[in-house]
Amino acid sequence: MNKIGIHAFVWTGSSRQADLERAVETSHDLGYSLIEFPRLDPKLFNVPALGRLIQARKMDIVVTMGLPKGSDISSDDRDEVKRGETVLREAVSVCRDLGARKLGGIIFSMHGKYYSMPTEAGWKNSVGTIAEVAKAGEEAGVLLVLEIVNRFESNLLNTTAQGLRFISETGSANVKLHLDTFHMNIEEASPADAIRAAGNKLGYFHIGESNRGYLGAGTVDFDAAFDALLDVGYDDYVTFESFSSEVVDKDLSITAGIWRNTWSDNVPLARHAKAFIEERRSSAQRRRTVSRTP
Repeated sequence: MNKIGIHAFVWTGSSRQADLERAVETSHDLGYSLIEFPRLDPKLFNVPALGRLIQARKMDIVVTMGLPKGSDISSDDRDEVKRGETVLREAVSVCRDLGARKLGGIIFSMHGKYYSMPTEAGWKNSVGTIAEVAKAGEEAGVLLVLEIVNRFESNLLNTTAQGLRFISETGSANVKLHLDTFHMNIEEASPADAIRAAGNKLGYFHIGESNRGYLGAGTVDFDAAFDALLDVGYDDYVTFESFSSEVVDKDLSITAGIWRNTWSDNVPLARHAKAFIEERRSSAQRRRTVSRTP
């Protein structure tokens, strides 16, 4: 199975049933075998029906999210931490009911720009909460994957090294890393070395360009990333993520700074991304074969 996924925001910023179903169908028709949905409000769509459609298309699903303001589990405020834990437990339940096996994204802090340094108490609150939610996730068959993001979208986990320390402190085998080439291109001294450092703690992988647009039309060194993925034996999904003001989710557009069109037609974008990922994977494998052939 060619494990290539696509983020639903390539297709829609909506949570309406018809739009979600259209995103599934279009992704399937273009040859993607996984669709990633942002945090879904189960009051806005039919959870069992969407789950049945995804299952009928023999696709996998991942749910990702960022904790909203006022529900930050890395806060020093215990009431706010509890609100965040409730949000995460609800998200685990939605994943279970949809058939999603992973919950990822910025689930360890608020998703947004901070104006203060993280605190030791906040770090411990986040670690402790994720450890507890991971237990609920394990019971539901849902793995938690922590997305390591750039400094403008969280103040807590910006590098793989920080993520590995965090996971170690949770003491949970049901928490892994979610790495993203866009964010690593900003924060890591060597994104390829960061992937190698993650090793078997890498649970999910986003591929995105430095300008959020077409793969190959920016500064990310994808060859080095795919070589590193081979080195650590990562054989799970690589999911294409791209944002443009052509498809608008207001909250994400503001938080992630999507101020312009990085593309205007999503079908050619998605076709190109799938072919690009397939070619770069194949090229990495050829390099591996040639370098190890006497």
